[in-house]
Amino acid sequence: MTSEERTSFYDAVVIGGGPAGLTAGLYLARACYRVLILEQEKFGGQITITAEVVNYPGAAPMSGEALTAEMRRQAENFGAEFLLAEATGLKQEDGFFVVRTPKGDFRAHGVILATGAHPRMIGFPGEAEYKGHGIAYCATCDGEFFTGREVFVVGGGFAAAEEAVFLTKYASHVTILIREPDFTCAAKVAEPAKQHEKITIKYDTEVEEVSGDGMLRCIRYRNTKTGEVTEFSPADGGSFGVFVFAGYAPSSSLLKGLAEIDAQGYVPTDRNQKTSLDGLYAAGDVCEKNLRQVVTATGDGAVAATELEKYIAKRQKETGVKADIQTRRAAVHTAQDSAPATVAVQSGDTPFDSAMMQQLNTVFSRLTEELTLKLYTDEGAVSSELRHYLEALTALSDKLTLSEESAPDPLASRDTDTALPYVRIFRENGSYAGLCFHGVPGGHEFTSFVLGLYNAGSKGQPVAEEALSRIAAIDRDIRIRILVSLSCTMCPELVTSAQRLATLNPHITTEVFDLNRFPALRERYEVMSVPCFLVNDEPPQFGKKDLTQLLDLLGA
Repeated sequence: MTSEERTSFYDAVVIGGGPAGLTAGLYLARACYRVLILEQEKFGGQITITAEVVNYPGAAPMSGEALTAEMRRQAENFGAEFLLAEATGLKQEDGFFVVRTPKGDFRAHGVILATGAHPRMIGFPGEAEYKGHGIAYCATCDGEFFTGREVFVVGGGFAAAEEAVFLTKYASHVTILIREPDFTCAAKVAEPAKQHEKITIKYDTEVEEVSGDGMLRCIRYRNTKTGEVTEFSPADGGSFGVFVFAGYAPSSSLLKGLAEIDAQGYVPTDRNQKTSLDGLYAAGDVCEKNLRQVVTATGDGAVAATELEKYIAKRQKETGVKADIQTRRAAVHTAQDSAPATVAVQSGDTPFDSAMMQQLNTVFSRLTEELTLKLYTDEGAVSSELRHYLEALTALSDKLTLSEESAPDPLASRDTDTALPYVRIFRENGSYAGLCFHGVPGGHEFTSFVLGLYNAGSKGQPVAEEALSRIAAIDRDIRIRILVSLSCTMCPELVTSAQRLATLNPHITTEVFDLNRFPALRERYEVMSVPCFLVNDEPPQFGKKDLTQLLDLLGA
């Protein structure tokens, strides 16, 4: 193998970074195999939106995000490697598995599919048309957009019961429409929704249609027992929200033509989590199973990894090919030891906690080019917050310089004029790197902002040769504007992909707006869901996109 092939070769690739994938990665790394865990949205999976997990053995009640963060730390401590990227293809080539991603291809002896499931659409008239303009699927991402408005929740399972209660933080009132005569989840889970003063529940009820004029204005639903039809429109003529929680569909498309998938899209496995193809295992909610809980997902991951260990050992003996475990260990120790000992982390001195500080020092140590962060502000409190944030950030590296600008911004447009404060990134030679953030890049956009700096100030994250050729061929000016919420787990993949395009082609610029800071933009484009993005002067589009999908959309 060439040095490049050795770098991208793993004993195992785990596709999916939820509880099943994180557990599998932990077991494989602890067994001294080189393992890569790929995740397309957010490490932790669907459970991260759960406010409190109370039935995981041996663990005190905690949020799903906190529980899976600890799982990741464990796997990382044993040397598991992580990459935020979508697996867009899976095949066998010369006896090895090849996993294709927008950030390069990875080869391995074996693969564990732990991709879980994605929210299922019901299909009522108007659902697809008003997605992002009133129809939503993630209360954590989009709940705040409906502050003071009426909200309907469609569904009667665990997610519907829990998310309906969560939405009362924002909505003036929540109405749950359940097609069955009662909730289908455990009575204890449903009880808070049943007892909440801001929630009304309508059983035996189905949505017939939603409609509007660009924004959602009307919902019609029917009682299936009495036949009574009800129409709702806000009395003030405004909009409202409909959150759909109708279960999940398995994310198994990677296996089509490769391994067996049942009629519902689930992956059948034997008792050892092996699929119909040798070397390919599946774990978690993507599998055909009776109980879908965190504890069963972690159990699946442990079983799959233990069995894959045996397969890898056999393959290593047959082929004589082993992943470079020493390179992995060295990379892990280098990352852990790279934070300068002189950095002080004291309350009040920095907006970054110790974990963030370690991440920042690791990334900034790899910058090869000086960057200037030009700050444009007004007299508001958000400007002070952004200034403090950037002062702390640039103090961590001599490759980063902060410059607060008093003169008018020569790159400003009508949108940036009304969206202060913001920061633009410039290269060492004074050229604009094409990256701009409006607001304060915290929450889930902390990592994407840092990655933007890394990609602008170094050779950056790897990109497949095919994608690089497509990016280089773009010879027209493209302005991408992305409207995000800092609580959205689906936004960072779109942001990092669009920013990577900007750092690789000077014809492309990417501006990111924290939509909750700039309600005028939300009203202008009638945005009620994130991520939302605009390409030049085209109408807004919704949903996460990886780098390849963006290139397809741009016609590149």
